[in-house]
Amino acid sequence: MGVDYYNILKVSRSATEEDLRKSYKRLAMKWHPDKNAVNTKEAEAKFKQISEAYDVLSDPEKRQIYDLYGEEGLKSGLHPPPKDRDSGYGGGGGGMGFKFSPRDAEDIFEEFFSGLDVDKGKIGGGGGEARLKKAAVMESKLACTLEELYKGSRRKMKISRIVLDVSGKPITVEEVLSIHIKPGWKKGTKITFPEKGNYEPGASPGDLIFVVDEKPHPSFKRDGNDLIIHQRISLLDALTGKTLKLKTLDGRDLTVAVSDIVKPGYEMVIENEGMPISKEPGKHGDLRIKFDVKFPSRLSSDQKSDLRRVLGRTTG
Repeated sequence: MGVDYYNILKVSRSATEEDLRKSYKRLAMKWHPDKNAVNTKEAEAKFKQISEAYDVLSDPEKRQIYDLYGEEGLKSGLHPPPKDRDSGYGGGGGGMGFKFSPRDAEDIFEEFFSGLDVDKGKIGGGGGEARLKKAAVMESKLACTLEELYKGSRRKMKISRIVLDVSGKPITVEEVLSIHIKPGWKKGTKITFPEKGNYEPGASPGDLIFVVDEKPHPSFKRDGNDLIIHQRISLLDALTGKTLKLKTLDGRDLTVAVSDIVKPGYEMVIENEGMPISKEPGKHGDLRIKFDVKFPSRLSSDQKSDLRRVLGRTTG
């Protein structure tokens, strides 16, 4: 008996050209493979069937032969086509019948949507195919500690997004994505998951983008590839020296000997103890120690005299 093209397009046998166009447009948008990530193979098969049905029923000669002899009669090539039209199938006496190919499905789709909601891509060695416009990008912040951005880490992120089920209805699904945070990444770094965003009518799924955000740290502040830490020391230590014990972001104990006289605004630079440089593996920025000298709020007369004597000053 063959394929019922009218049933595939959900139209009656008396359907007009406008009826066919409306039905094809609705079904093609529903079953285009770019819109059906859940079951792509089924979508491809249905999209091909819908396109084949429209190709036959929208052509008056093919439709006439189909109405009289069915799909098998149309594709057998035993029934002669009009002499003045190349309709894609052979004449009587066993010529080649009408044959539908997957390429034709995209050609028909492009006729409807080219220049509207689709972009043209390339297939094979040339030719074009119509591809659905992508839905809007979804962006989400990925808040990271400074330790994570220093050492690197792996995250499991649970997301919810809208997809189409096998019947073409929108449903919400949950999914777990794995994110590898690389050492040295900065605030604003983007991690893109292609087509992991929502579906929208008339569009293929958009991309999901995570944007790195940096959580404040109680001790360190980042400045590009450098790390800054503030150290408050007494006036005595500023004058006589001090050994600092710092805990690095990867848990190491860093000993820093301060031997120079520390003046207000003094900054000490420890090379290669800053943030990793993501584009230059093995390299780091610097650690910058900024000092704040704590002056005594008051001194006794004896203390003042001692200071004058030590610093070489005398009363006038």
